[in-house]
Amino acid sequence: THTRTLMLTRGTQVMLPLMTTWWLVSCLTNMALPPTLNLLGEMMIITALFNWNNATIFFTAITTLITATYSLYVFLCLQHNKTTTVTPATPTTTREHLLMTLHFLPLMILMLHPNLLF
Repeated sequence: THTRTLMLTRGTQVMLPLMTTWWLVSCLTNMALPPTLNLLGEMMIITALFNWNNATIFFTAITTLITATYSLYVFLCLQHNKTTTVTPATPTTTREHLLMTLHFLPLMILMLHPNLLF
């Protein structure tokens, strides 16, 4: 859409259905859905903070909840609202989907086989 304004990119589910799938995968990864690496990182942070001070578990839970809520809110606002007539939508190309796949594929490999790093 050639804009960084999120209000101009509403309703992209109708215009770019496959990009909606990539947005969903990104949002679910951001929310630390199992078995993503974000979940592992958040669990390590939560256990370290809980061992340091028991009161930090409350703040960590609140920030985790806010992150998940905001990710879902952004996904729903951008994908399921009415489309804007101001922003032209060009169809996605194979290059864009290949770029998303090449970003997501190494993450999936690391999620399924974490011992490949060692």
